[in-house]
Amino acid sequence: MSLFLSFAFLFCIGSSIGWVLELFYRRFIESKKWVNPGFLVGPYLPIYGFGLVILTALHLFIGKYNFHPAITIVLMGACMILLELITGFFFLKFKIRLWDYRNYFLNFKGVICLPMSLLWIGLGGLYYYLLADYVMKGLAWFSTHLSFSYVLGIFTGVFFVDLIYSTKFYKKIRKYAKNNNVVIMYENFKLHIRNIQEAAKEKYSFILPFKQTRNLLEYLVGYKPEEPEVKKKTRKKAKK
Repeated sequence: MSLFLSFAFLFCIGSSIGWVLELFYRRFIESKKWVNPGFLVGPYLPIYGFGLVILTALHLFIGKYNFHPAITIVLMGACMILLELITGFFFLKFKIRLWDYRNYFLNFKGVICLPMSLLWIGLGGLYYYLLADYVMKGLAWFSTHLSFSYVLGIFTGVFFVDLIYSTKFYKKIRKYAKNNNVVIMYENFKLHIRNIQEAAKEKYSFILPFKQTRNLLEYLVGYKPEEPEVKKKTRKKAKK
């Protein structure tokens, strides 16, 4: 139970930090606007939480065998790439694209690509040399302050309520995408809603991007989704 709570603590911290990083990335680099990132509406991104848990578990496990740091870092990066691949394909299977690497060098279905893969390996090195000791100290602190488990309990409760709430909108978007044989770019769709709200001078909710002054279907009908890859291939053949 103590080990489970420790990893739950890491998941909580990693998810929250990841959300902040993605939030500022979208504001100052990508869309230049404040857009609530991720599948859920709360201030957490589970993929970052799982990532921190995986990196820490590998550090603890591999540390027992005194592997060369380079091997450890590459394994950490490989696990993060695999996590990104599984998550991306899971949502893509249901006509939702959470991120898009199709314009990146040596990408696979726009889910993973060489530049981001190298970045994950680099982050593995950053964790190994700079963050691992602080994470271990954090776990040591948590083991002597188990009363923080109440905070974890609140976080878990809110997280699952959020999951149920967000899944309701996800099902509507998925149904529209399936019926129209398109793939919805999740983050772009959120930005699309915000742009419409701003143009109409309507109130926009940052926390609840899909629950706005209009019906969700109205935004979906006006949104130009990603064209199915099958059609793209067909179009290329037609040009030839």
